[in-house]
Amino acid sequence: MEFLIVTGMSGAGKATTQKYLEDMGYYCIDNMPPALMPKFAALCLEGNVIEKPAMIVDIRGKNFLSELVPSLEKLSEAGISHRTIFLDATNEAIVKRFKENRRAHPLSQGGRVLDDIVMERERISEIKEIADFVIDTSNLTTAQLNDELSRVLNNKKTQDLFNVSVVSFGFKYGTPIDCDLVFDVRFIPNPFYVSNMKHLSGKDKQVEKYVMGFDETKEFLKKLIEMINFLLPLYKREGKAQLVIGVGCTGGRHRSVAIGEELYRELKKNGNITSIQHRDISKDGRGVKK
Repeated sequence: MEFLIVTGMSGAGKATTQKYLEDMGYYCIDNMPPALMPKFAALCLEGNVIEKPAMIVDIRGKNFLSELVPSLEKLSEAGISHRTIFLDATNEAIVKRFKENRRAHPLSQGGRVLDDIVMERERISEIKEIADFVIDTSNLTTAQLNDELSRVLNNKKTQDLFNVSVVSFGFKYGTPIDCDLVFDVRFIPNPFYVSNMKHLSGKDKQVEKYVMGFDETKEFLKKLIEMINFLLPLYKREGKAQLVIGVGCTGGRHRSVAIGEELYRELKKNGNITSIQHRDISKDGRGVKK
């Protein structure tokens, strides 16, 4: 039996995750005080009634949330196998979701939602640091989130598992806050200024061929992949379970997408969980056809 803990930011997708887990046969308990976790886990082991227990813990527990880290330590001391999934999203994405759902933030005192989000992020930062997996749901559909959860849950060798996420973006829209490594590919000539590629993206073969046709692009990718392959085992050794690699260009539509796709294909060969997101591929409004 493995005890699964799901936590993270309010509005980052815990309700969706709970539905997915229940569909997968997990017995989910929402918002139980973390101090009761060791007792509940022991009960599951003793009675052998619940084979796949999962617990959703978040800021709704108020002061109880501070007991999560000590409770996880007690599970480890008792030899109870457990994994923690932390769901995250950008402040912008969470604000948008709260406005769409018209719900108050759990920490709301009648002020701005953004202030509540910043406060929550500070309070649960320690939990994020110790989580086995961090999933950024900012740009994920429900299906994509379910796919990420499936990849995490279906791999039992968590000590050998490493989740590499590649995110392409445009610097004009800001750097993703969750990136561990960021690479600027604006040194590559921009396909946007080539008339027959202006309305295309880096996923189109014509743009990909253009971007990859420069010697500096090939040399950059070669060195980048060598460096990442060098770093991965070192990050694993230090207990890190996820690496988010950002690739940025001006608008996030051409160069960063093409480089991101190539990097994703290369990294996927190493057997780790690898995903890719193109955050700004449809944002560049400079004449882009809708």
